[in-house]
Amino acid sequence: MRLKNLVAVVFCVFLIGCAQQSVVVEPDSVPKVEKTEPLVCPPVKKEQTLAQKVKESYSLGIIGEVEPVRFPPMKGALLARIDTGAAGSSVYAQNIQAFEREGKKWVSFDIVNSKTGEKHHFEKRLYKQITIKRQLENEGRYVVMMMLRIGKEKLNIPFSLSDRGRFDYPVLIGRNVIKGRAIVDPSLSRTLY
Repeated sequence: MRLKNLVAVVFCVFLIGCAQQSVVVEPDSVPKVEKTEPLVCPPVKKEQTLAQKVKESYSLGIIGEVEPVRFPPMKGALLARIDTGAAGSSVYAQNIQAFEREGKKWVSFDIVNSKTGEKHHFEKRLYKQITIKRQLENEGRYVVMMMLRIGKEKLNIPFSLSDRGRFDYPVLIGRNVIKGRAIVDPSLSRTLY
């Protein structure tokens, strides 16, 4: 096989030299080369990188400790603290009022984006009530189902309504959102939008 390739290369060089010198080559003097199958290289199997494996396994991929989230129909994003230690998620809500509608318990509340001033009033059916244990005093909270946009995901997730005004971030995202959907790298931030 190598000899045939070498002959072909020498022949090409010969022809180029002849063309420059205007020498005519007689067909009988050209060595005959057998037609061979083209050389086909086997496909190279690429090893997947960790990032590729994560993207295939987790819909949100690798996210940081702070990510933007949206609560439709609100237009603007709120910054959320990603907390792998928290089982559930919570959102800072104002003007929380429980009421009854057609014999069912409901909750009305407002979510305000402090960065943009956007405010939206929500009325949601009560999903459940929980008690958060605190050092000084236990805190009762309402939990409602909220539509959440995080990355390309649109999820209907239970959120507790809380006074997160003393915290830097109005939303806390817990394991009920990220489990099976993301790997958290605390050295990163705002990777989703």
